[in-house]
Amino acid sequence: MALTVFDLAGKAVGTVELDPGVWEGPVNLRVIQQAVAVYRTNRRQGLASTKTRGDVSGGGKKPWRQKHTGRARAGSTRSPLWRGGGVIFGPHPRPMGSRLPQQIRRRALIESLKGKIRDGELRVIDGLRADAPKTKPFAGLAGTFEVARSSIIVLAGPAPALVKSLRNLARFRLCDAGSLNALDVVNADKVLVAREAFASLDRRAKESDASGD
Repeated sequence: MALTVFDLAGKAVGTVELDPGVWEGPVNLRVIQQAVAVYRTNRRQGLASTKTRGDVSGGGKKPWRQKHTGRARAGSTRSPLWRGGGVIFGPHPRPMGSRLPQQIRRRALIESLKGKIRDGELRVIDGLRADAPKTKPFAGLAGTFEVARSSIIVLAGPAPALVKSLRNLARFRLCDAGSLNALDVVNADKVLVAREAFASLDRRAKESDASGD
C-alpha cells in the first residue's frame, strides 16, 4: 500500500509506503463519532443562563389577598406560572468540557485519516518549505488540488516563514501534526499534509497500533 506524493504543481514526485496493518481495513466510524462528539462539546462555553423566580426583579407584593377572591392563590407576580415570571429548571452557566481517553483520541485520528485516504481526500505534499514569508508560491494550492471548501494544511512543526506564507490562503487552515485531531480531519474538505508531517503521523499510528490502543 502506497500514497502518491505530489509537488506544489500537482505532479507526482514519489510515493510513501504505508503499513497495511495500520492503514488498511474498514474505517471505525463509531470511534470517530465518539471523539467528534466530545470535541464539539468541549468547544461549548456553557454560558446559557435563565432567571429563576428569585432572580427576576419585582414581585415582592402579594397580588391579592389569600382567600375570598374567587381566584387561585398567588404569592408573587414573578411565579414561573405567570407571564414575566422566572423559569423552572432553566440552564445556568456550567463547565461543558469532558475528557476523552488518550487511546480513543489516537484511534479516532488514525481512523479519520484512513477515511480521507479511502475517499481520495488526503494529499501528501512535497516542497512545503519557505525561506522567507511569501504567499505567491503557494497561491495555486486550492486550484491544483480542487479544494472547494474549508480544508487544512498539516505541517510538521514550527516554521515561522512557512506559516506566514500560508496563513492568508483562502479555504485553508493550518494545523500542526502534533496537535491534529479527528474533528479537524472530519471537518476538512481536503487534507494536505507535508511529507515530513505525514511521516510523523505515520510513526504515531504505528506506535499506537503496537501499544494496542
